Amino acid sequence: MRCTNIIRGLVVCFLLFLSQEAFSQQITRFAVIDTARVYQVYFRNSSPVRNYENKKGDYQNEIDSLTSELERLHDQKLEYERNGDSDSASRIASEISQKTDYIREYTAAKNAELESLKASLENNDEFYESLYATIEKIAESGGYSVVMSLQQANAILWYSPSVDITDDVIKQLGL
Repeated sequence: MRCTNIIRGLVVCFLLFLSQEAFSQQITRFAVIDTARVYQVYFRNSSPVRNYENKKGDYQNEIDSLTSELERLHDQKLEYERNGDSDSASRIASEISQKTDYIREYTAAKNAELESLKASLENNDEFYESLYATIEKIAESGGYSVVMSLQQANAILWYSPSVDITDDVIKQLGL
């Protein structure tokens, strides 16, 4: 009887040990985020992006206007040539050359300015700090051990939509 009680006690201790070991192991939970979608929502709603898009449109309108003027001059030059007015055609050709150079320089300067604005938008440290803090908060509150970006998903072949925290991040960021 005493041996049975000892064996029973050992079995109970062993089972308690196994159950404690099982509960002490943490299950790793993964989450994924579509960072491209977060960026798209953020940048679509931000005033710096609207400013960039407005400048881009203004520059394009100005280039279109200058190009239209160039086409008008070219037509005028052809008309002078048809009428045999080589002096006027030559004067217009010189004007076309000057305007072409101006358009080329204007376009290069404005493209450089737009590229600079775009680079500053893409390197918005304040946004990225907010994004990573939000991801951390959602991951910790959701019990996720790892959050992976779908854009750097070389190894992600499939994922369940239940682990996609993209919408939560967008909501938390107030977008």
